[in-house]
Amino acid sequence: MKTFPKKLQDKLETRKAENALRTLGTQSSLIDFSSNDYLGFSRNIEIFNKAHEFLKAISNTNNGATGSRLLSGNHNLYKVIEDILVNFHNSESALVFNSGYDANIGFFSSVPQRGDLILYDEYIHASIRDGITMSNAKAYKFKHNDLKNLEEKCKTERSRAHKEATIYIITESVFSMDGDSPDLKTISNICKKHNAFLVVDEAHAIGVFGEHGSGMIQNLKLEHAVFARIITFGKGLGCHGAAILGSDNLKTYLVNFSRSFIYTTALPPHSLATIRAAYHELTDIENRTTLYQNIMFFKAEIAKNNLEYVFIESHSAIQCCIISENDQVTLVAKKLQASGFDIKAILSPTVPKGDERLRFCLHAYNSKKDISKVLQLLASFINI
Repeated sequence: MKTFPKKLQDKLETRKAENALRTLGTQSSLIDFSSNDYLGFSRNIEIFNKAHEFLKAISNTNNGATGSRLLSGNHNLYKVIEDILVNFHNSESALVFNSGYDANIGFFSSVPQRGDLILYDEYIHASIRDGITMSNAKAYKFKHNDLKNLEEKCKTERSRAHKEATIYIITESVFSMDGDSPDLKTISNICKKHNAFLVVDEAHAIGVFGEHGSGMIQNLKLEHAVFARIITFGKGLGCHGAAILGSDNLKTYLVNFSRSFIYTTALPPHSLATIRAAYHELTDIENRTTLYQNIMFFKAEIAKNNLEYVFIESHSAIQCCIISENDQVTLVAKKLQASGFDIKAILSPTVPKGDERLRFCLHAYNSKKDISKVLQLLASFINI
């Protein structure tokens, strides 16, 4: 038996030659500018203790869910969490999934039907793309945050489609690789004009934007203009899992047709108890206030170090510095890491060639001293 298929080996060799081979690293003691733990909730001892105390109080000592939610795994904590989500996010219903990837795969593979149209921002997350690929609907991308192009696509594709075709317009409230945001109010108006259904991934907005970190959709009071919101708990909330917010009918539909929901073991009680504790912690505004101050300070330091020309405009916790070519961006990342800062290079093909970048993730626990230092070092490294 051959040790490894040649076609697969060739693909690995190509990645190596392009300096784009992914490898698994280990957690480091470097100063964190790379994780999605924007509020520091993943390391919050109060959340840890409250989750444990809650499970003890209800005498739940189960380590696992024992099965899928449709079989034996739909334990009582699911109702507790989904009720919290409905109230917190001003939604008719909520359905918890095991991860953001599962939620996006489950939604986009099952909801758009054959003959329907999906119009999606060209920079949407890979999990949405994968779900769309599994769908029977036709899909067309529009230019990133270009609402004129979106309007043109709506007109063109609606005229070509069957009169009963449903149009789904897909975007993110904060884009994971640029940190920027679309004009969601205008997009919602475009949806109304063309009788389209708006779906928004709020993964990087939850915990960061809106009252108590409820997200950008609620901050703009667009809850009832959106067909579905995908929220995740593994970023700003520092735990694990995701949910789809929408109507009762949407929840019923997903329970019946979303394969990534139906055919997987449910989350264990401890995961849901942690989500519960994290939502309670969001009522404390201190972490979010500090995060916002750090974002503003970071942007001021960008200007101070004359780095505006390499940074993408963003008001989120994600700030990206474009350094073209895998070799060059990797070199700068390694220099910053050697200086004590955990900053990751984002390489092609994760982003398009020429758009390789350093991705700075800001946190409530980053100090202003560290923010100043890392940008001073960056300026010296890219201006050599």
